[in-house]
Amino acid sequence: MSGPLDIEEPAALLAYLRAGGWIGPDETPALQRLSGGVSNRAVLVERDAPAGAGGSWVVKQALAKLRVAVDWFSSPARIEREALGLRWLAELAPPGTTTPLVFEDRANHILAMAAVPRPHDNWKGLLLAGRLHPDHVAQFGRLLGTIHRNATLRRAELAPLFEERSFFDSLRLEPYYRYTAAQVPQSAPFYDALLAEGWATRLTLVHGDYSPKNILVQGPQAGTGRLVLLDHEVIHWGDPAFDLGFGLTHLLSKAHHLPAQRGAFAEAAARFWHSYGDALGPVEWRPGLEGRAARHTLGCLLARVAGRSPLEYLDAAARDRQRAATLALMADAPATIDELIARFIAKV
Repeated sequence: MSGPLDIEEPAALLAYLRAGGWIGPDETPALQRLSGGVSNRAVLVERDAPAGAGGSWVVKQALAKLRVAVDWFSSPARIEREALGLRWLAELAPPGTTTPLVFEDRANHILAMAAVPRPHDNWKGLLLAGRLHPDHVAQFGRLLGTIHRNATLRRAELAPLFEERSFFDSLRLEPYYRYTAAQVPQSAPFYDALLAEGWATRLTLVHGDYSPKNILVQGPQAGTGRLVLLDHEVIHWGDPAFDLGFGLTHLLSKAHHLPAQRGAFAEAAARFWHSYGDALGPVEWRPGLEGRAARHTLGCLLARVAGRSPLEYLDAAARDRQRAATLALMADAPATIDELIARFIAKV
């Protein structure tokens, strides 16, 4: 095989899987390119029994240059961090809410994980279609709170393993916070303080990409469905307030985007926060968390309309409106999540 491996080329991927012994020499699984991400190539490999007794996989390959309009780079070695995250989240998250790791290939920046069984839907798509189910929101909070609590209990093991934060910096702090501060100079003092506070706060395992686009709802046709969390390449030991702000931003931005369901999405944001708190319990670092989470929510709300990765479903007028609302709140940051939700909704 000559040249760099591209798993989105079917012949190259089949040859790679056969050469590595991951599939049989005569096995030809069905391959389907997956879309939706900007930082990886991803292919669904559907294997047939008996040769495919290992089931269906998703094979991911990290990209050095992300697929966005502006230049955005990150070392593809971050796939190693995602593999580490998959191994540990299997122990820390509620049962059935993550996908088992199948194999890791550091030389080619590839991993394979078990595919989530069908039927399933991407939660972001459901939310944008107005299919907002209260139980999904409660699960979203419980899942995150459980990970943060269980990781805290195993701090001695986990903190050294997840100490390194360069991928979080290149894929989150730089494109979201620093870039936005440069584009919107009046926000720079707020971001400077937020970055300093966040970098100094090391409390638990932080997913770093806690978003509806990284959630599959398994089995929604048979009931409310179970949430399954994906995409762990920026997982690290840090400030849990970032995960809360990142998640709240998506619910509040959809409240902004869907005026007919604005009240329902505002309630969902509050439900997420309170379900998270119930699952988290009385950890020693809980005091001060809510204020930091409110500030990270503001940081992310502005970044998702002025940063390197703006929300595609907000048009220019909506982006301007969200920018103005968030800047006004940054000047007098709410102390609680419920206050932040109410004031943001009032302004948009």
